[in-house]
Amino acid sequence: MTIDQRNSIAGRPRPAAVALARSGENDGAAAIPEAGRRTCYAPRSLIFLEGDRADTVFQVESGSVMLYMLLPDGRRQIVEILGPGDAFGFSPSTLHDVSAETLMATRCIAFERGAVERSPALMSRLSARLYAQLCTLHEHIMLLGRKSSMERIASFLIRCVPGRGGPTCPGRPAGAKDRADIRLAMTRYGIADYLGLTIETVSRSFARLKRRGIVSISKIDEIAIHDVCELCRLTGTHLSCELGGARTRPWSSQRADSAHSATR
Repeated sequence: MTIDQRNSIAGRPRPAAVALARSGENDGAAAIPEAGRRTCYAPRSLIFLEGDRADTVFQVESGSVMLYMLLPDGRRQIVEILGPGDAFGFSPSTLHDVSAETLMATRCIAFERGAVERSPALMSRLSARLYAQLCTLHEHIMLLGRKSSMERIASFLIRCVPGRGGPTCPGRPAGAKDRADIRLAMTRYGIADYLGLTIETVSRSFARLKRRGIVSISKIDEIAIHDVCELCRLTGTHLSCELGGARTRPWSSQRADSAHSATR
């Protein structure tokens, strides 16, 4: 499912957006364990805005949510893409430091912030998920700080292929085509704002992947990856994706190689 950036709720007046979020909560609310309530949101629904009171913590049950920040001139940076199990809404202050908007039809469990703080079991459960999300953010910081535009696009697409590209990646399947079909929940504008690129650079990178025969695009939100391992090599993260899984070079060996090259 795609989002028309021109119709994005991010630019609408705050009162209307908050009313929409509250309507979604009331319509889909249902009692669930541990003092939470189930909330349902349509695609492109605003859950909360940066600067709103941080009275509620959410955990995604199904669907996808993006967290983003806006500069005064309207420039946007999408800081995190969340999926089932991920938690959001935590803040060190009484106000949210980011905005949250759904990318597709999404169902969340909403917890009152006070209830989370009073429940060690609930806090432990949500904290465990936050630790995993923090590791993902580390990878994203590396992407934004060091990777080229093509490496960023390749990394984004590989993340959409379940079980591929990480330390446990099984590598190229023996005797089978190494392909995958993915459906994007983000527009090209959203991808650009997430990867720190311009829309023109995103479009050129997809065109280069098409010319090389690595992907084909039948619709704007449907991409067929014809060689997952070849795409993985373009991420800049792994040296090899052959059988046995993707392998990352240890940082110590990379530094040693660099020092050796510098003395030659």
